[in-house]
Amino acid sequence: MPDDLSLRLGGSSKRLHSRKFGDASNEDFAPNNVDLEKEYKASQSNVTTEVYEASSFEEKASSEKPQYSSFWKKFYYEYVIVDKSILGVSILDSFMYNQDLKPVEKERRVWSWYNYCYFWLAECFNINTWQIAATGLQLGLNWWQCWITIWIGYGFVGAFVVLASRVGSAYHLSFPISSRASFGIFFSLWPIINRVVMAIVWYSVQAYIAATPVSLMLKSIFGKNLQDRIPNHFASPNATTYEFMCFFIFWVASLPFLLVPPHKIRHLFTVKAVLVPFGSFGFLIWAIRKAHGRIALGSLTDVQPRGSAFSWAFLRSLMGCMANFSTMVINAPDFSRFSKNPNSALWSQLVCIPLLFSITCLIGILVTAAGYEIYGVNYWSPLDVLEQFLQTAYNKGTRAGVFLISFVFAVAQLGTNISANSLSCGTDMSAIFPKFINIRRGSLFCAAMALCICPWNLMATSSKFTMALSAYAIFLSSIAGVVCSDYFVVRRGYIKLTHIYSHQKGSFYMYGNRFGINWRALAAYLCGVAPCLPGFIAEVGAPAITVSDGAMKLYYLSYWVGYGLSFSSYTALCYFFPVPGCPVNNIIKDKGWFQRWIDVEDFEEDWRETIERDNLDDDSISIYEHEDEKTFI
Repeated sequence: MPDDLSLRLGGSSKRLHSRKFGDASNEDFAPNNVDLEKEYKASQSNVTTEVYEASSFEEKASSEKPQYSSFWKKFYYEYVIVDKSILGVSILDSFMYNQDLKPVEKERRVWSWYNYCYFWLAECFNINTWQIAATGLQLGLNWWQCWITIWIGYGFVGAFVVLASRVGSAYHLSFPISSRASFGIFFSLWPIINRVVMAIVWYSVQAYIAATPVSLMLKSIFGKNLQDRIPNHFASPNATTYEFMCFFIFWVASLPFLLVPPHKIRHLFTVKAVLVPFGSFGFLIWAIRKAHGRIALGSLTDVQPRGSAFSWAFLRSLMGCMANFSTMVINAPDFSRFSKNPNSALWSQLVCIPLLFSITCLIGILVTAAGYEIYGVNYWSPLDVLEQFLQTAYNKGTRAGVFLISFVFAVAQLGTNISANSLSCGTDMSAIFPKFINIRRGSLFCAAMALCICPWNLMATSSKFTMALSAYAIFLSSIAGVVCSDYFVVRRGYIKLTHIYSHQKGSFYMYGNRFGINWRALAAYLCGVAPCLPGFIAEVGAPAITVSDGAMKLYYLSYWVGYGLSFSSYTALCYFFPVPGCPVNNIIKDKGWFQRWIDVEDFEEDWRETIERDNLDDDSISIYEHEDEKTFI
């Protein structure tokens, strides 16, 4: 190895140096932090480092442990930094490319069509999905009207998920990387941060929903009046000490599972996929049997909506399904990047999402309707019906049945919270700060922040829960609309991989400015969000705040409004102000589809050659650079 080996990462001219210390065999690779460089070199005098590639660094330590002059230096290098392989890489360069962000190679692309079916089978059975279905009953719809809205809503959801999955299937990219194409290299942080925040909020909400089955298990063991025997010292009017205790028990029980690596946690999902369908159908059969085979066929509210009131109740129920999936739509590339072939994530998701979620919601609807027939109460959550089973017949059989069903649904909530929220948050945070945060740390951070959300305020009533869903959809649907327009209309499926991992001048996705911001995406995003803000403020603000009826109706249609306006406004802006890296001159008149199934086995070598250049202005749009690869729709 030469005395002075320098590797330039990107146009910022940051260099990583390796110099001799002592003799020719003792070389050191120091971090960029100037203040700590000397200290680190001194402590690492017995560490041998060989630099193999610009993006791959491996350390080989001798048997002697490095010596640090202070506790804080040791703490920083031993416990704060999680990825020692990128010690010498700046935060900026590790953000641009690391092992978690690189395109998925063939060895890891192992998901066939049936894997996506199993995934959604495990995902659809959870308490939250039941509550979404029951929300339609709260609006005055009868059971079959509510079920129709669910079929339509999740049918649209399946289409949106498939559209969002295509970039992952073709280019094997995760969402943090694919969003760079539409929002810009650095402005892509905004949708990533949005998703992190939503993952934390949803983790908190799902954990609080799981407090109900935990409570039922405790009451099955210690008595149905357990809640009354525990004094309430909780200040919030929407929760008690007992309810918080149940929430905290589930929160603590979840922590060990957050420490399990993602590829090993699949066993939990297998258990969930087996147990939860049996528990759900068992609950349904039990409820119908107690109702003597009868269910309430009409509206469960005092006044059945008619005319325009019925239309808006129908639409709000439909929008609830779509808002419930707002995070999963933009998450889609995170799963589709592992598909074995271009269509593994296509028909399986397009069919399974509406089918499986409609069946799950039907169970929730029928349980609620049977509960109304038995008790004369329109319960929002089907688990409230299970609570009544326990309260009205506290015997051995009921206690055992309630305990087992509650345990199954606690497992369902645990699996949903990990797959949809903690792993999502951990993945995104590790993409932003790979040197300091890995998926495990990000997941634990998500759980810690969930305690600060106070989810009992969001879950106080069905109307507040629906309001929370709509609020999330305002921001996330506008992101999804921009991404869809950019990929399908503007770029026609074309992504230049080497540029999407580069912040050098001339990179298509720096958009001609050093801040890496696509102003068209920002403007379109604001166009999608703005019309729904008045209704949002009126819904979540003080009672004195009032807006027009039209503004509230726009808010009720927040997902369609946000998605449609951001999609159309982004398309219009790109027509009048073309973006770099576009394979067609006129996005309206020109024809062509340039998506390819890309082979990324040698991508790291291509990327390394790209970042060694100071300027990418001379790069052309090489739409035929992968002529040997299969074109697909």
